[in-house]
Amino acid sequence: MTRPTLVLASTSPFRRMLLDKLHLPYQTCKPDVDETPEPEESPERLVQRLAELKARAGARQFPEGLIIGSDQVAVIDDKILGKPGGQQQEVQQLHQASGRVVTFLTGLCLYDAGNDKTQTDVVPFRVHFRDLTAQQIEHYVAVEQPYQCAGSFKSEAFGITLFKKLEGDDPNALIGLPLIRLTEMLEQAGCPPL
Repeated sequence: MTRPTLVLASTSPFRRMLLDKLHLPYQTCKPDVDETPEPEESPERLVQRLAELKARAGARQFPEGLIIGSDQVAVIDDKILGKPGGQQQEVQQLHQASGRVVTFLTGLCLYDAGNDKTQTDVVPFRVHFRDLTAQQIEHYVAVEQPYQCAGSFKSEAFGITLFKKLEGDDPNALIGLPLIRLTEMLEQAGCPPL
């Protein structure tokens, strides 16, 4: 029996780097979905819904594929921090996170397009930030320039200096693709990495 084509419905280089760890052949596609939150939508529901929408969007290019969709938000006090997009917003977000806990919610969907079956989950990961000075924040932003990263940092790089503690079941979830949960989903779909 041949395996369906595994597809990552993402253009994120970070998600590709993570999926490479599983040593499975895969294709990528750019999911074209509206990421606007629905009125009164919780952060958990948002990332779960968008992960599934992205996976289903991938089925337009790969109608028999096994498609991975993922979406992530950073949350403080039940409020979503968007991707900063620029230096001023990065500095503002890091000041807001200083001395606090930021929860990252990663929605994950594995969509078997050939059988129209989905598996979805939301994987949380908590980041405990150090108390940061304005000078430390400015220095970090100047060095790393994490303009397209939720929470305004890259934990896999210099961003590790911002934290006093990381808390969660899968450190890959913080980067954007929870591989432990994905491995379980792939096994259930008949496509085990091992």
